[in-house]
Amino acid sequence: MQALLGVIFHFIGGFASGSFYIPYKQVKGWAWESYWIVGGLFSWLIVPPLAAYLTIPNYTEIIAHTNGGILFLTYFFGVLWGIGGLTYGLGVRYLGVALGSSIILGLCSVFGALIPSIYYEFNPQPGKDTISMLFSESWGQMVLLGLLVCVIGIIICGKAGAMKDTDLRKSGHVAADNTEFKIGLGLTVSIISGILSACFAFGIDAGKIMAQEANEVWKAANPGQGEFLFQNNVTYVVILWGGLTTNFIWCMLLNARNKTFGNYTDSSTPLVSNYIFSALAGTTWFLQFFFYGMGESKLGNGPSSWILHMAFIILVANSWGLALKEWKGVSKKTISSIIIGILVIILSVLIVGYGNYLKE
Repeated sequence: MQALLGVIFHFIGGFASGSFYIPYKQVKGWAWESYWIVGGLFSWLIVPPLAAYLTIPNYTEIIAHTNGGILFLTYFFGVLWGIGGLTYGLGVRYLGVALGSSIILGLCSVFGALIPSIYYEFNPQPGKDTISMLFSESWGQMVLLGLLVCVIGIIICGKAGAMKDTDLRKSGHVAADNTEFKIGLGLTVSIISGILSACFAFGIDAGKIMAQEANEVWKAANPGQGEFLFQNNVTYVVILWGGLTTNFIWCMLLNARNKTFGNYTDSSTPLVSNYIFSALAGTTWFLQFFFYGMGESKLGNGPSSWILHMAFIILVANSWGLALKEWKGVSKKTISSIIIGILVIILSVLIVGYGNYLKE
């Protein structure tokens, strides 16, 4: 039952992440940077402390007496992740929900498993896996196989994206959801996003001591009731400060460069609905990690939880891509190519997950 609940929580989190960009499509008359930062204020500044306040008594005290080095490292990973989150929005903007999410999340899931092992190869710590262990152990070899399969899937998706670009130019169509389809730029920012987005998992690991303290306090007050579902909420507050820093600076620079500061008060646009939809998108985004923490507490397996989370996001994001008819006006061969690429990426995620299962 615990494992089943964990899977259900991860599915809800994956659904939230795969769906968060949809409300942004209802924002009218605003530049991308304007609605992105309004939604981001809810994602990174407003909702996380509210969630922590409602679930962890005195969470601010836990943060206050945590070692400054731990707080900085957690925040720093949040800054790096913030760049990944920023480029995620650009990747979806230029490639669409289906193609952009598949490439980004496929990379994110696999690099999330590999990068820590490279770090711990040069900075060994008890209980942490190294890259040499990946090459020498059967479970590690399975993870590396998953990486190879993921790269193949990404290449197929990239090829499908190029085919889509050609089809749309030949037919004179534009993307059904008005996506600003740019295959070269979209692939570049998506690859950057996929690598740096994995830093969120590293931030959770860096700030684990805060979650552990919240867990111990809860278990002392609730003996015999298992692990605390919301223990990661205190860590999220610090990680997301880093994400806010990156995104706020970039969006303000774009507002200045593009002269779009007026978006926030432009009465010729539907201001109320724009703010509501942006807030809805931002809140929905945060819910992915709210439920991710719940799922991880039930499964008790960080790496496999991350892989499962990513798999659900890919499935949901691509379901939305089909529903939004992002591939309308392209050939059957192009449709077949993107479907094959997506399935290969999902297979890679499952292979990496199986590798972590063998390790258990």
